[in-house]
Amino acid sequence: MSLSSQSDTSASKYKKILILTAGYGEGHNAAARALAAASEELSPGSSRVVDLFSIVSPKMNDIARKLYIHMINKTPKLWSAAYSWMDSSALLPKIIKTFKVEHETLLKIINKENPEVICSSYPVYSFLIENLRAQGKVTVPHFSIVTDSISINSLWWKAGADGWFVPNQDSAECMVLHGVPADKIHNLGFPVNPFFWRNTTNFTRTSLAHGATPKVLYIINSGTRFAEETATALLAEADWEITCAVGRDDVLKNKLIEKAKERLKPASILGWTNTIPELLMTHHVVLSKAGGATTQEAIAACCPMIVNQIVPGQEEGNYELLRRRDIGSLSQTPDAVIASLKHAFSNSGSVWEKWNSALKQISQPRAAYSIVKHLNSY
Repeated sequence: MSLSSQSDTSASKYKKILILTAGYGEGHNAAARALAAASEELSPGSSRVVDLFSIVSPKMNDIARKLYIHMINKTPKLWSAAYSWMDSSALLPKIIKTFKVEHETLLKIINKENPEVICSSYPVYSFLIENLRAQGKVTVPHFSIVTDSISINSLWWKAGADGWFVPNQDSAECMVLHGVPADKIHNLGFPVNPFFWRNTTNFTRTSLAHGATPKVLYIINSGTRFAEETATALLAEADWEITCAVGRDDVLKNKLIEKAKERLKPASILGWTNTIPELLMTHHVVLSKAGGATTQEAIAACCPMIVNQIVPGQEEGNYELLRRRDIGSLSQTPDAVIASLKHAFSNSGSVWEKWNSALKQISQPRAAYSIVKHLNSY
């Protein structure tokens, strides 16, 4: 399904969008890529994605990204403290003002690209843009894509913007409570890969009530606790089909391939894969940490989620969104994971059916297109 065939806006009217992102967490990049893909489908050549920080200082940016990943995986309490400091600090905006090279480089990019609207998926950009705006150097409208839910850091709104796109109504209400004008908050959803919207009718799950074999997808991220133990427990369940996506961990991949050889039901052990959207749309449940991109893609696919790990701060709100809707569970040990899945699949999947129905109430797979159309109507 292509929105371009449904749109009442001709390609010649689409504005050029400069999309700013950063590699600190997959959610920022996933949102930026999805928005650009939708924009390009609607009007080729209408968008450009830029990671300013990788341009200004590639080596330092790489070090900072690795430090971030190390903190969230190995020292979550330290990251929680850092996240809280960023949320409340009056010093951080002043520090950002001293980013001379970043301001100058961003201005050069804006002048070169000559966008009609700017959209950012990382909060630091709001400070840079508003600083440049105060100097009269940037005049085009700027919108911010909030990639977190509910537990939203104040950095997202402190600097200001012409508008904010939020992933759900709960997040909109959170921002209003913190003083963000309601008329500038747009609940259009998290921009996910256009694949989800184009294939809403192409992939279907057979209902468990009709005797379908439960299909479980386990996404293993770097730093995932009990990864091998949990995968082993899943593979020991003879009545389920199992898919494990282990990323670039070849050692774990080979171990799980060996463990899966004796199974009668199908099992797929994948390394790095770009088929996560399709997998989410064809499996009954996904097991993963509560990352922004994964959580929002699972919601778009209406695939209930068992959360096995939460990074303090930004990921707490992702799980809270599911908890409020009574979707999935928080199961942080292999035994708890298996118990949650058995509960979901029992009684011909009655619990799973409730989870799936609840997801349909908040799923917005068309979000990327909706945001592009809003940007073009501003």
